[in-house]
Amino acid sequence: MSKVAVITGGAGGIGQALCQVLRDKAWYVVLIDLPSETLSALACDNTDVYACDLTDALATQSLCQSLIDKYPAIDLVIYNAGVTHIGLFAKSDLAAHKRVMEINYLTMLHVAKHLLPAVRAAKGVHLAMSSVAGFAPLVQRTAYSASKHAVEGFMKSLQVEEKAYGVACVIASPSFVATNLDKPHPNKEGLSRPGSASDGVDYMTPRKAAEAIIAGYEKRKPRILVGLVARLSWILARFAPRLYDTMMKKHIR
Repeated sequence: MSKVAVITGGAGGIGQALCQVLRDKAWYVVLIDLPSETLSALACDNTDVYACDLTDALATQSLCQSLIDKYPAIDLVIYNAGVTHIGLFAKSDLAAHKRVMEINYLTMLHVAKHLLPAVRAAKGVHLAMSSVAGFAPLVQRTAYSASKHAVEGFMKSLQVEEKAYGVACVIASPSFVATNLDKPHPNKEGLSRPGSASDGVDYMTPRKAAEAIIAGYEKRKPRILVGLVARLSWILARFAPRLYDTMMKKHIR
């Protein structure tokens, strides 16, 4: 019987790439995202798609119950839904910070809460998509960084609680993935799609990032550092933080 994976933000670049990598390994994949033609087109024999605004708590609860009814045991949940916000804190709108936290952190919280029984039933894995910004400073990303720190704090603590049920919690930390470089403009709230920033360094393709993430999952790594920039940032931020800050501010403007 095929293993089952649920991916939020499934219509995005990394979401689609993760879906393809898992399907190549004979998984059954459930994709969740906002309603769109892109999402609808991803449905096929081994992929279900569900349109849902995960910031709607009641809609999320209803969707998760439907998933549990259909898939009582879920082997992997990938929390990939997210947005970014680029700009200096001094010039930013606090409403944008709240919105980033709502989308990047609280949606994950709601999905994890409602799918907990199904993941326990499979002795499965919660895999959160974090970022270099989740463990190291990143200029002009205060809102995004704060949300990813929240994600990481939650996942590390959940790991301790769920270990008794045979459940693992994994954090994937990509650096810059080229998913939306053709869509650089923020929306009216000042938010942008992930991978749309033009000030990144050493961009990876979504497929390469997805392959690294799934390879790390298969090895049950608690932290998956995706890409050379992520690996170097992990080392420098811990052992040479001043050098990290200097290099980061030089290359990311």
